[in-house]
Amino acid sequence: MENKVLIQELTKAGAITEDAGSRILQEAALERRPVEDLIYETRLVGEEQLAKTKSQLLGIPYKKIDSGEISDETLKIIPEETARNYKVIPILLKDGLFVAGMINPDNVQAQEALKFIAKQKRVNLGVYIITYSLWEAILRRYSPYRSLVDEAVKSLSVQPNKQKQIVQLEEKLGGTEEAPIIRIVSSTLKEAVWQKASDIHIEPQRNRSRIRFRIDGELQEVASMPSDLHSLILSRVKILSNLKIDETRIPQDGRFRTVLFGRDIDYRVATFPTPVGEKVVIRVLDPTVGLKGLSDLGVTGKNKDLIDEAIEKPYGMILLTGPTGSGKTTSLYAIMQLLNKGNVNIVSLEDPVEYYIDGLNQSQVMPEIGYDFASGLRQILRQDPDVIMVGEIRDEETASLAIQAALTGHIVLSTLHTNNSIGVIPRLIDMKVQPFLLPSALNLMVAQRLVPRLCNSCKKAEPAPDKIQGLIKKELSKFPESVRSKYKEPYQIYHSPGCEACKFKGVSGRVALFEILKMTPPLEKIINEGPTEGKILEESRNQEMTDLRQDGVLKALEGTIPIEEVLRETAEM
Repeated sequence: MENKVLIQELTKAGAITEDAGSRILQEAALERRPVEDLIYETRLVGEEQLAKTKSQLLGIPYKKIDSGEISDETLKIIPEETARNYKVIPILLKDGLFVAGMINPDNVQAQEALKFIAKQKRVNLGVYIITYSLWEAILRRYSPYRSLVDEAVKSLSVQPNKQKQIVQLEEKLGGTEEAPIIRIVSSTLKEAVWQKASDIHIEPQRNRSRIRFRIDGELQEVASMPSDLHSLILSRVKILSNLKIDETRIPQDGRFRTVLFGRDIDYRVATFPTPVGEKVVIRVLDPTVGLKGLSDLGVTGKNKDLIDEAIEKPYGMILLTGPTGSGKTTSLYAIMQLLNKGNVNIVSLEDPVEYYIDGLNQSQVMPEIGYDFASGLRQILRQDPDVIMVGEIRDEETASLAIQAALTGHIVLSTLHTNNSIGVIPRLIDMKVQPFLLPSALNLMVAQRLVPRLCNSCKKAEPAPDKIQGLIKKELSKFPESVRSKYKEPYQIYHSPGCEACKFKGVSGRVALFEILKMTPPLEKIINEGPTEGKILEESRNQEMTDLRQDGVLKALEGTIPIEEVLRETAEM
């Protein structure tokens, strides 16, 4: 089945817009991947709807199956490697018929693999189309993480406070690749990628060592083991990231790369000494999760038009602002991908480089040797750049140099720590930037927050409570009639009870809320006459700027996010 045919069918059914379909087709062609893989990863369409659409196009039945219905004995029919590589699962073997589930039933290699298995069993072959979540659930049964860790820990026979046993374990660590410590670490790294975790926390406690994953912004414990194993696990992580094993008194930073599930994964490692041992946090940098387009992040409508307009200008600064963990760097990468063309020289200064992108000249600052954002920015200007990305404006010197770069024919992208877009101008002035330079240098001030995205497969609409009804009505009243008319009272909000697709969490991934303030002649006048946050706020209203809460309310009414998260993350302006 051609990618284009599937996109046309989904567009005809109103499941996706034409713009989203065109973008997905381009990405699929560029990455040479099936378009349905990208649709699933970006959660553009509910996976059941995707499977049913493919069923209609290919004439192969779709079947909704509970993973618990498939026995452990049935799983043995298809080896894990085959199931993983060809996206197939065994469903049933009975009365001379072998029934398999396929995500891509038109994959010729997958068909041949199943035919070979059926021939070996001397049975006929039947095929159903299945969803990604069922396939993932079955794969997890092939290699369950918790049981694997428990098995590895048992095989070590740890005896507390026995120094001799610790010496033996250290010898094992340098032994065969099947050593239990190595298996625990490799399984943890693999599980984190599988669960789309952004961070792995390996933490010493008084009587145990625990492992927690940060998934969709929330920390959750995934494993616990005897405290005797903590230093051994930490040593293995240090070996992988080329850190000093015998240095436990000061923090260390490192990174390493591996290939999992057919893609390059980077791990950024940071150790931190505590009274009961070293803690380590491993940032998981998976390009399929972390590198996204602006639409995937939640930039739509007027906000998308403002960013497109700003990056078309020959020079000027785009500043992203928000607290740590609000997705500013992810948004910068999305903008750089739009600017990344053969005739454009993009140079970045990052701390650290999170994702390597072909076509970009990325450099990591090292303050310990005097190579910081300020000194690096001076060197960048000698590299004939068209676009400059500075990871963060932290001090007066960097702010001054970035402004000068924006005034001398460069597009400058950077981040700043303020609560909202209104606070950008006062913050830069506080960093000793001359106010009269700002109107010519600044193009856009963008504030953002991250909130959980509702699961498309199980979200349901319901009338909002009375208190929420009033709040929604108040926020909608700030929009023009063209926007207000789209939503009728009583307003509907959405919640997800949880299902197999979202691992019964009710949410799947995160989406950003945005507010974008544009430099205009009235704002320039305010800056020259003496800016205050009150005056800038008034100008933002004159621009009909959609603030963070308003953007969140619209996304909640569309069923993208829960309204409770909007209220928690935003304040009324």
